[in-house]
Amino acid sequence: MSYCDFANALPDDTDNPNKHYHDHLYGFPVENDNALFGRLLLEINQAGLSWTTILKKEKAFFHAYAEYDIKKVANFSQEDINRLLNDTGIIRNRLKIQAAIFNAQQILLLQKEFGSFKAWLDTHHPLQLPEWVKLFKKHFKFVGGEIVNEFLMSTGYLEGAHTPDCPQYQKVINCSPPWLNQDSV
Repeated sequence: MSYCDFANALPDDTDNPNKHYHDHLYGFPVENDNALFGRLLLEINQAGLSWTTILKKEKAFFHAYAEYDIKKVANFSQEDINRLLNDTGIIRNRLKIQAAIFNAQQILLLQKEFGSFKAWLDTHHPLQLPEWVKLFKKHFKFVGGEIVNEFLMSTGYLEGAHTPDCPQYQKVINCSPPWLNQDSV
């Protein structure tokens, strides 16, 4: 069963967070660097867990990681790390927490060079997944093939977020920037 089949089978009034994520966020372009960072942070924290678990904890992640403010997270101290390790609302994995801080610092460097994290992504689009993975591994921590794939697919840089028969498929195409390959949803 595809993610689209799963999400589309959920009733509109479901409390399952996958319905909202699938219908309103998954595969749609993300313009804001902090939102892109937040999506990357969630994908990293999903490793080894279900996406439903992450979606249920998303508000806690948002608050715990300074509303995904890249500059604030880049400056997190040992005290912040200890706070996160004790926060039962998020995934309390030291490597993932340290990766979030390191990755925020790396995004700041990319912003200096390219103007924004999004501009860095746009500059490298289109690449095939293996090339993206190599590029991400050069700059970030805790970014294997699956994490990079899901991050890029969820933000519209790689195809496959929605099946052609999914009601969201055409919506994603309609809101994608014209420079994106229209098949890359």
